[in-house]
Formats: sequence, C-alpha cells, structure tokens
Amino acid sequence: MLDLSRVLAGPFAGRMLSDLGADVVKVEPPEGDVTRTFGRRRGRQTAYFTQQNAGKRGICVDLGAEGGPDLIRRLAAEADIVVENFRPGVLARFGLDWAALSADHPELIMLSISGFGQDGPEVGRAAYAGVMHAESGLLARQSTITGSRADDLQLSVADTNAGLHGLVALLSALRVRDATGVGQHVDIAMIDALLVCDDYVNHAFEGGRARRGGGEVWDTPHGGIIVMGEFKWVWKCANERLGLADPTPPGAELDEKIRLRRQAWADYVRSFPTREDLLAALDRANLAWGLVKTAEEAVTSPTLAHRNSLVEVPDPHEGVRTVVQSPYRFSSSESGVQGPAPALGADNAAVLGDWLGIDPADVDALEQARVLRRDSTTAADAATGAAAPG
Repeated sequence: MLDLSRVLAGPFAGRMLSDLGADVVKVEPPEGDVTRTFGRRRGRQTAYFTQQNAGKRGICVDLGAEGGPDLIRRLAAEADIVVENFRPGVLARFGLDWAALSADHPELIMLSISGFGQDGPEVGRAAYAGVMHAESGLLARQSTITGSRADDLQLSVADTNAGLHGLVALLSALRVRDATGVGQHVDIAMIDALLVCDDYVNHAFEGGRARRGGGEVWDTPHGGIIVMGEFKWVWKCANERLGLADPTPPGAELDEKIRLRRQAWADYVRSFPTREDLLAALDRANLAWGLVKTAEEAVTSPTLAHRNSLVEVPDPHEGVRTVVQSPYRFSSSESGVQGPAPALGADNAAVLGDWLGIDPADVDALEQARVLRRDSTTAADAATGAAAPG
C-alpha cells in the first residue's frame, strides 16, 4: 500500500492495514506530516504521529521538485493500493489522480477520502472532522439534549469513521479484483461515513426531536458514573429492584414527577459510603454502568493488559513509545503493530530498492537533487537538541 494521506483518516486506514500484515509505505512532503508536531514533541515526532503510523515504512518526496511526481507514479504502478485524502483535484495537478494512475496500472485500487466526495456542489470545501461534526447535526443535537453550548467533540469521529469505512471498501475491492482482475476507485465522503453510523439520524426523517438516549452521567462522592438507559427505565429499576420510594404526591404533573424522581435518584447515588457499595446496588438493579475515567486511568484497564492492547514500539529518538494495537483478534491468524513509526524519509533507499530496484547510489543522487528528503538526525543528536536536516 502506498499511503499518500495525511493527519488521520487515511493514515488510520493504513495503520490498520499494516497491523493486518500489509507493507505500507507512507509518503511525506519535505516538512513531514503535520501530526509530527501535534501534542508534546519529543525528538522529531509525537505520540499522535506514532499511533497512526507505527509499522509503516517511510519515504519523503518533494512533489514540487522535478522528478518527484514521476517517482510517485512509478511506485503507484507497483502498489496494490493507493490511499489519499487531499482535497479533490490536488493530485490531478501532479498527474497522480485516479485517471492517470489507473491508466498505468488497471489492477490498482485507490481510496480517496474527502469531506464531501470527489464531485458535487461542495467538492472544493476544506473538510476537517469538526466541520463534519457540525454539519452532520451532531453538535447541535448534543447541545440541545445536554443544554450546553455547542462545541466540538474531543474525538475525531468523522475521520476515524471514514478511515474504517475506507478500510472495509478496500478489502471488498481486493476481493473483486481477485475475481475480475480489475481495480477500482473508492470515493469515501466523511459526511456519508458519519451519517451512516449515526443511530439518531432517524429522528430527522421522522420529524421528531431527538431524545436523550444511551446513558447519563451522575455525580457521586467517588467520581462521575454513567448509568445506561432512559431515565424512566433507570427509575423503574431503582423503584422495583432497589426499593427506592417514589417521592411524587398524588396528582403531580408529569414535569414535577420527573423532577422529583430525578432528585431522589441523584440523592440515592450520592448516599453510598463507598464506590463499591454503589456499584453493587447498580448490579442488583441490573443497570449497566461505567466509571467516568481520565485517559490516564483508562489506559490502566486490566482488560487492556489482558488483551495486550497496549504495546511498546521503538522510537528513533526516544527509545520506546506506547501505541494502541488494532482491535482485531483472530482464532488462527496474527495481527498487531509491525514496528515503529518511520523517521522522515528513513526508508527511502529500502523502499525504492524493494519496489523499483533503484540502486542506493541513485537514491543518494535523488536526495542530493532534493527530490527525496531524509531526516538524518541521530538519537544522540536528538538528545542534545541538534539536527542535521536532510
């Protein structure tokens, strides 16, 4: 797989394919993928970059240099899959769009991820996850239900959904190619990927107002806890199974009845001397619950340890970094992160030698001509803050 993508949606799909055993080559511009600067930067990359690119090999090509686009076109002719998430039309300026690449390689499968698709009335718009969260109705619904100001999610749902749907489409296209010998272009729009996974979008078709679903977080002396189900179900379980008395007087209006029962429940969950006592009561009521954890607490989960979900990979500057494994567990196959995230241009020679048979001396010449770039910082340099740019 040739991974021309940046940031999250495309790189995430590539990382999952790498975990499944694909040889994924990440192509970066001279300045590197911008996620090398996201978050706390140690050495020359970040935990964010490592998480999305672990296990890939990396090359750095300047598409603005003479010979840069031709090099990518030659690599694409050897690939099974090309993934990109540029704004539609950008790759065509370099002769690297689907029409050009498929003409060279009819068996090629290409995945293009964009906000609004490869054509249509909004094709030229810049699209990030937050744009999709807003325009899909997700943020407005959350604000209406919770009574809070609309604000973006601190999770790039639109990106990862698009990446996962792209992954499904790629695997399907590979099956079709196995049967027919013909590749194809997969057009994934983030707005489609988000809405098809929205289990509340039906309210828009029914003309009704979205109601609170899922669960609700309640404050306790021992931290927040989410209890699943609409409140009327939670109250029924508490009343019938835990013996929590109904505080509403006869003839009370519905709004008053709801208010008093919610207050009684809130007081009840705050009444337990220990968290363990509260959780035992919720279990007796057969109510599903979850502790509101910080990210630092979440990654200490005993389940994650049992499933080997967190692993350490080498880092060219930091020794090791922790990444989350892909979630696939097979009965008779192996999957999992294949190695570290690449330093910028670290695999120029290896990839071009393996895929195109280019001699190391010719790779050096391409680097001297600035068609290829490489970060030649060593671990020792990183420790002292020095860098020798490629």
